[in-house]
Amino acid sequence: MRKSEHEPIPALPIKLDSTTNGEYWPRPPSPALAAAQKRAWAAVDEHTRALRWTRREYLTSACGAATVLLALNQMGCAGGSYRVPKEAAREPAAAEGALSGNELVIDVQTHQVSAVRPWWDVSGPSLADFLTTTPQARCGAPHWARCFTDDVLLREVFLESDTSVAVLSALWGSPHPMLASEAARTREKVAELGRGRMLIHGIVQPNEASWPEIETHMQRLVAEWKIDAWKLYTVWGPNGQGFRLDDELGMKTIQTGLDLGLTRFAVHKGLPLPGMNRAYTSPLDVGPAARAFPQATFLVYHSGWEADHVEGPYDPKAERGVDALIRSLHENGIGKNGNVYAELGSTWRELMKAPDQAAHVLGKLLLHLGEDRILWGTDAIWFGSPQDQIQAFRAFEISAEFQERFGYPALTPERKAKIFGLNAAHVYGVNVAELRGHHTSDLVTRLREEYRNDPNPSFRTYGPRTRREMLGLLRSPFGH
Repeated sequence: MRKSEHEPIPALPIKLDSTTNGEYWPRPPSPALAAAQKRAWAAVDEHTRALRWTRREYLTSACGAATVLLALNQMGCAGGSYRVPKEAAREPAAAEGALSGNELVIDVQTHQVSAVRPWWDVSGPSLADFLTTTPQARCGAPHWARCFTDDVLLREVFLESDTSVAVLSALWGSPHPMLASEAARTREKVAELGRGRMLIHGIVQPNEASWPEIETHMQRLVAEWKIDAWKLYTVWGPNGQGFRLDDELGMKTIQTGLDLGLTRFAVHKGLPLPGMNRAYTSPLDVGPAARAFPQATFLVYHSGWEADHVEGPYDPKAERGVDALIRSLHENGIGKNGNVYAELGSTWRELMKAPDQAAHVLGKLLLHLGEDRILWGTDAIWFGSPQDQIQAFRAFEISAEFQERFGYPALTPERKAKIFGLNAAHVYGVNVAELRGHHTSDLVTRLREEYRNDPNPSFRTYGPRTRREMLGLLRSPFGH
């Protein structure tokens, strides 16, 4: 550490910092959230002294996570809160009872970059401009790119969280920070540790090359790399202009994907990428595409959520946010159990710090799309380990008041189990009983049990946390 750098502030086990995934500006804590952080740290010190534990022992226990959620409950939340008993702050059994679980957790949005291929060695800007500015780049590896690779993903996702299966989702840009061949190698590496624990996406950017080149690329993704779904960023374009799912280019891309026998399309919607035309991140084109291609399955990443848009009760005239996605589906006759799924990557991570907004978003998705059409995703590793997101979701509940006022369904354990993994298992054709059987004693499970005998989580987040770090990302048209 340089002398000019400040001593890092220790992290809370439920991460309440301002880190983003690079697709939106870091959001400074609201006064209510800042107060909750302060209460949490005061409680940590109090309980550590009372239990005669070290601070690290306390923070790495379930009691530490429970203390943060209890502090969030004091924000005056009317619509959403965390069901954690007060005694969980000092009684490990009570904390484990509130925050542990045996659900099948399938994280449909995780990321890494390659450190084998020197994609950063270019004369123009690249994703390296962003990654090298983040604290994680100083992880101590021989080269900074190794701080964001498969080894980091394996540790953060499979050892430090309860995730059972991860989907390695593709990144956008040129040059690509991760190729399908590199994702396939990570899948093979994970397979050596446990069967069926990783699926991969293949990126398709139909506006970056001639159509014959795009078509050949799509054929290779299926034939050579056996991808499990297509990944589309309609907002991305080489000149800042994207495309729509329901325009000529989008329709051609979807039809080609279907012709190649792969019907799953993961589509980034919401979170306007800096420097790109935000019109193309709107989810209003999802409904028309889903209606035109009933044989396709659309996985709407981020659910259309935008960081600078406050979520409330459903507005049928909405142009932005989760409501715009719901509106698009309604206007095109896509109801519950339709061919559209809403994904929670980054969305839940931000909203778990704003429980009332979280209650609105989850309540609206349950009410309008249905409990079978919501997918769990975390955007790991940009936010470090997703364990805090898992723990918070297990404890979260929608208040009886919001259920009565807005007609939201209760967020029951059965519904949470569907969201955590059963819905994704259905989408990807995973045999749950067979998968659980394989995972009972595989190497991932054994390593996880060993690790938890002496855990050493960093509670670190890897994305940009400050305006300066975000400006580093904006210098690159290729970052994620």
